[in-house]
Amino acid sequence: MTVAVAVDLGGSKTAAARVSADGGIGEVIAAPTPAGDGPEAVLDTVAGLVGRLLADDVAGVGIGTAGVVDPETATIVSATDVFARWVGTNLADGVRARLGLAAGSIVEVRNDVDAHALGEAWLGAGRGRDSMLMVAVGTGVGGGIVLPGGLWTGAHRLAGEIGHMPTPGAEALRCPCGRLGHLEAIAAGPAIERRYAELTGEAAPGPEIAARAEAGDATAAGVIGAAATGLGTAIAGMVTLLDPACVVLGGGVAQAGPAWWGPLTAACRAALVDLVSGIDLLPASLGPRAALFGAAKAVFDAAAIPTD
Repeated sequence: MTVAVAVDLGGSKTAAARVSADGGIGEVIAAPTPAGDGPEAVLDTVAGLVGRLLADDVAGVGIGTAGVVDPETATIVSATDVFARWVGTNLADGVRARLGLAAGSIVEVRNDVDAHALGEAWLGAGRGRDSMLMVAVGTGVGGGIVLPGGLWTGAHRLAGEIGHMPTPGAEALRCPCGRLGHLEAIAAGPAIERRYAELTGEAAPGPEIAARAEAGDATAAGVIGAAATGLGTAIAGMVTLLDPACVVLGGGVAQAGPAWWGPLTAACRAALVDLVSGIDLLPASLGPRAALFGAAKAVFDAAAIPTD
């Protein structure tokens, strides 16, 4: 039993695949996520995909999902309103019940960015390091912390949620969580798009703003630079606190190129003491499959199955 069925449960799409303990991955199958229809509909979708991939060689099911997760109970403890009535949902029990799995069967559930972190630490940019800070920047800003003992989620399962750190430059900006001054309000993709529209009167998607910055558009470069500087400063704080072996950055915004990476790197290194100022700031390497690999790794760890 050296295969896990891994699930990446996102707000718009749910993907699943068979992942082996040696890092191999099979065909990725997917279905739209009925996030607004409530947890029963979402669990039906997850179970439908998992059921297509189950076989006698499967050690367990791993799920990376939106929302703050208590991994010990597989329950969502906090979430945005993208998923209707998501808080309180027990994914493990829901999947077991729908598929007729035994009560003690392995169903491991992790936050989506934590799953990304596990994947990158196992097979991606953090491979071979004993610790890693993962930062994912897209429609939101999230993080995951991998230490020598494994994924660290904290006393309230909130560890790594870098997007809700108070950040210079964001004091007057409202975060999607409702509070002022958080990193996500200045560094996430929608924040970049909103600020560019405020300054130019023109709505443009994030990739277009990044392209304009690279082409010499001063306004675009300023907006991208401010977002990256805020993020770099926040990362410096987490590096100083945690002293990880490396920082891995992923998500759509991390594809922005030198106009983003340059200010981020400069701000981070400028805020760090000399001992750690040279820390590796690495682009994530697994792309959208990272969460699938991480969800599978959680299964292999729970089953004590060695991985390469």
